Amino acid sequence: MFVAPDPGRLRLRNATRAVIGVAAAVAVSELCGLSLTASITGGLAALLALFTVTDATVRDQRITTALLPMAGFPVLALAATLHGITPARDAAFLAVVFCGVYARRWGPRGHALGIFAFMNFFITQFLHAVPAQLPELCTAVGLALFVAGATRFVLWPIERHTPPAAAPPALPGIGLARPTTRQAFQATAASALALLVGQLLSEERWYWAVGTVWWIFVNTASRGETLVRGFRRVLGTVIGIAVGLLVAIPLHGAPAPTAALVAVCVFGIFFTAAVSYSWMMLAVTVMVSLLYGLLGVLDPSLLGLRLAETGVGALCAALAVALVLPVTTHATNDAWIQRALHCVHAATAEAAARLAGDESADPASRVAELEQLLGRVRLSVAPLVHPLNPMPARKRRARRVLALLDDCAREIRGLAAVAADPEASHDARLAAACWRVEAAVEALTGGTDITAPTEQPTASDPALAHLHGLERALAELAQPLRTPAGSRLVGA
Repeated sequence: MFVAPDPGRLRLRNATRAVIGVAAAVAVSELCGLSLTASITGGLAALLALFTVTDATVRDQRITTALLPMAGFPVLALAATLHGITPARDAAFLAVVFCGVYARRWGPRGHALGIFAFMNFFITQFLHAVPAQLPELCTAVGLALFVAGATRFVLWPIERHTPPAAAPPALPGIGLARPTTRQAFQATAASALALLVGQLLSEERWYWAVGTVWWIFVNTASRGETLVRGFRRVLGTVIGIAVGLLVAIPLHGAPAPTAALVAVCVFGIFFTAAVSYSWMMLAVTVMVSLLYGLLGVLDPSLLGLRLAETGVGALCAALAVALVLPVTTHATNDAWIQRALHCVHAATAEAAARLAGDESADPASRVAELEQLLGRVRLSVAPLVHPLNPMPARKRRARRVLALLDDCAREIRGLAAVAADPEASHDARLAAACWRVEAAVEALTGGTDITAPTEQPTASDPALAHLHGLERALAELAQPLRTPAGSRLVGA
């Protein structure tokens, strides 16, 4: 968490802005005379608006933020209305889970709206809201979204000066072949089981099991990814509960120190989300403990119950991804690695065109795309490099693949920097080197033989040096990416 790269201090700035946005939303609710329950609801709504909206352009982010009430208010009203009707409430919750996951097929906007809808149902259970509180809760959510939007787009418009990298599109498919459709059925099945078992443990706090299932399925695409995420969620929760016992319980809900620590937790959630799910869950768990302290219901047994419900949710998610329309880790790895390799070729072609004098060629955009794809590769390969993976040979191969792909990314960044230099000129040898890179990518993705480069670059041709580095990395990738038969990619 402390040494992960943070180019432009983007994570630091986003986390600081989140603290400001959430604090401002809560302050506005308090100044308007709303209850503590409504203020907490508003703060959580602001947190979600700042956390989940990840569209590639500021314009799209504004549209998604404006659409959040359309996804949240109906669900909030439904959850409050059905609060005392258990069978109908449970059925409605499962329907929200299915629709929320299925909406991910429409990209970042569907993803954000699905999360916001689910969390409005969840928050209603968390606060035990009833229909009489609906006007106040809707007012708090509306104010919070307005304040969060003002913080993001007016007070501190980070994305206007540093455009976010576009998230890579989801893996393709039709019907049940589409990963998001399969996940919708998996998440719903896991949530149904978690709901039943969770209610056996506690009729009041069962929703933690369903919430665990939901967040385990966020940003995962395969069986292995889901299992690793479940493990990390339980680990973060265990550590968070230990911290909560030491910090939250002695405070007894004292407003000022609790508010300060909640602000620290909000910062931690945003700062660690991109680098460590376990650290993020630690921050979430401590924040929940502090909020329970504010509500006057915190005690050690409640934290123990939260741990038990989290374990139930993780177990139900593991069963669902193993038994309900499973998506294998192998197939997901293969697809994302091939995308990354094709992006390497596209970036090389763009850089070569720029060096040849084509001003419209833009290797920088391909570099940003490659970084996003490599992030997705790391996520899909995570089950293979996990410390608990019992197959050391696969672990070594997976680590080798990641290291070589990182080498490719480093050479691409260097090549793009050379191409951006207006003094750089086209060398006739570039075309041949680019062709060899293209042939190497086609060999890797098609299963044919690939040979290492024999020509050595000189210090006077930095573009060629980066291209030769690419060739070497691609040639070395052939061995770990193929089965012993040497015929196909296996994603490590």
